[in-house]
Formats: sequence, structure tokens, C-alpha cells
Amino acid sequence: MQKKSLDKFLLSKPCAKKEFPFGEEITVFKVKNKMFALYWIEEGLIRINLKCDPNDALAYREIYSSVIEGYHMNKKYWNTIILDKSIDNKIIKEMINESYNLVVEKLTKKQKEEIKLNKC
Repeated sequence: MQKKSLDKFLLSKPCAKKEFPFGEEITVFKVKNKMFALYWIEEGLIRINLKCDPNDALAYREIYSSVIEGYHMNKKYWNTIILDKSIDNKIIKEMINESYNLVVEKLTKKQKEEIKLNKC
């Protein structure tokens, strides 16, 4: 997945916003001020951190060599995925969806309702 299509997919999530709180080299995506993804480019490859169910996080690491413990994140809940084309884009999108949904799950009832009504 290329940077342009990655940005487009991440921003397609309801109420998703793109920010640069750590400098221009790290792109952060939030929903209702809660991060659900961040990426940076290292050695010419995009590396994206995504939230996971703890069991899924471990399973992804066992299945894919390009999935490692979340860099600078809680390793129980976050993975870093190296986008080296070894994982199909469909799987990457499923991982992104899971991360977004896990973050939205933890929002308040009011915030969830605002997302449903597209009141960002």
C-alpha cells in the first residue's frame, strides 16, 4: 500500500483526522482525539502502528514476519506493520478497521453518537 492510498483509506473512517504532533515525519490519525494509527517511513518502507486485540496482536506476529511489537507503544495492544508488500492490502485494511473499531469502542456514548451523525 502506498502512502497516498494509505492516507485516503485512514481518512475515510468516520471523523478521522490527520495530525503531526511528533513532527512532520510521523503521521498520526485520530478519531475524537484518540489515536488509532500512526505511520512513518524508515529505510524506504512505511511502518504503521495499529491497535489490536491482544490475541490478534500475537497471532499476526506469528503469521507475518513483517508484523512486530508496536514500536514505542504498549506491546500488548499495538503492532507495527512494515508495509513491504508481504501482506495483502485487504489484510492491512482489516487491521486498520480493527484498530479504528477498538478505539471507537472505548469512546463515550455521546462521542459514538456524534460519529454516527458525522458530527466531528
